Amino acid sequence: MTVTGQLDAIDWRILRTLQDNGRITNVELAEKVGLSPPPCLRRVRALEEAGYIAGYRAMLNAEKLGFEIMVFAMVGLKSQAESELTQFIERVKRWPLVRECYAVSGEADFMLKCVGPNLHAMQDFIIKDLTAAANVDSVKTTLILRQEKYEPGIPIS
Repeated sequence: MTVTGQLDAIDWRILRTLQDNGRITNVELAEKVGLSPPPCLRRVRALEEAGYIAGYRAMLNAEKLGFEIMVFAMVGLKSQAESELTQFIERVKRWPLVRECYAVSGEADFMLKCVGPNLHAMQDFIIKDLTAAANVDSVKTTLILRQEKYEPGIPIS
């Protein structure tokens, strides 16, 4: 990284390459971005320490692992007091079927992406956990029929 903390062209190439392939070796990464391995590694570590790189993960195939149903749930709360929002978020963190949670504006307070093994398990979660949770006023669900695009990350050109 440059001294001023701004990203330069090499930093952007590193980020783009790692976003496309987080398993790339440092030697391969260095070659792709035009550096030798030691300075490339120093830059990657600096990008990690500065928070530009939040982590590394394997992308798993949900269907092959027995998780066949995905649902978006729009959740409206009875109260938007900070303590109520915090309690709901803490509850969401304990529900394994909820894989993503976003605070949103508009008709709902939160949008959840839920993944489950089958329709029965998803229905049980929605009825027994989500709609029954304290402070939940409304839940509207949308079954995801098919995923047409999955491109996590940001659009680095």
